[in-house]
Amino acid sequence: MLSRRFLLATITALAATACASAPVARAEMPAAIEADEVVLLWPEGPPGGVPEGLQEKVVYRDNPFGLMDRAAHDITAPSLSIFHPDTPNGSAILIIPGGGYKWVVIDKEGFEGARHFAGEGATVYVLRYRLPHQGWQAGREAPLQDAQRALRLIRARAAEDGIDPARVMVMGFSAGGHLAGTLAMKFDTATYPPADAADALSARPDAAALIYPVATLAEPFAHPGSRLNMLGETPSADAVAAWSLETLARPDMPPVFLMHAADDEAVPVENALILHAALRKAGVPVALHIFEAGGHGFGLRGIDGTPLQSWPSLLSQWAVNKGIFPKVTPDR
Repeated sequence: MLSRRFLLATITALAATACASAPVARAEMPAAIEADEVVLLWPEGPPGGVPEGLQEKVVYRDNPFGLMDRAAHDITAPSLSIFHPDTPNGSAILIIPGGGYKWVVIDKEGFEGARHFAGEGATVYVLRYRLPHQGWQAGREAPLQDAQRALRLIRARAAEDGIDPARVMVMGFSAGGHLAGTLAMKFDTATYPPADAADALSARPDAAALIYPVATLAEPFAHPGSRLNMLGETPSADAVAAWSLETLARPDMPPVFLMHAADDEAVPVENALILHAALRKAGVPVALHIFEAGGHGFGLRGIDGTPLQSWPSLLSQWAVNKGIFPKVTPDR
């Protein structure tokens, strides 16, 4: 049975999401993109219970594109927002948005990408995950618990959602790229006791796309906010190494697609370069795309008419080559 506090937290979180298109000087904004369904990761509540006083909320943010731009703060009810394609092709994508481990972006690196790739035939699941610095019993492992559980639930729903459980790609943006990379490298780390039959399934993704990812937590190239929120103010060298992707690369992890902009001032491009070198050294198949300009956090916004507009198609073709997306047979 659900605890009363978790039930209240869940109701609050879902209500906040449901009112995401409510006013606050946004009458002229386009309608919000919403998922076809939302599934809680932990029906009985997250491992260890919800920290006292934590209450999930959705915050609206300004942006230069006049688009809906929401972020989830203080997540207490981790969930998957599911986008079903009109014509499913059997593939699945777990999207992990960024937010510097301070919050979780909803639209820019979540629902907008979900709509795009669902339009290509993938069933897309957008993860809303807990943050490591907010008093969870698992501490730094709390986001990884959610990512592992999400991948397993996707496979558990394979028949229901019409997907191939051997064609599941994880796609992470910024700090979400760090979590996606951690999942790809620590998929078999036991982070929580099994909750149900889904937890007997593998949490290893079949491919990983890391989009302008936070990769290293070592100075001088670490993103300061992500490092602080994951490791605290004065982390030990062992802690830095334990959570830096370049030290975790392993030959049995899935193939990786890396994309970054050279002029990224928030998460320096060295994150992608360092990780690319580590993956090659470990013998992991990896593709690397560096764009001259683009900055950080663009997602699918403002890329039309620029070289950046090619990154979704580059990723889609790579996913075809890796067997995630089906090959397109030309009409004759």
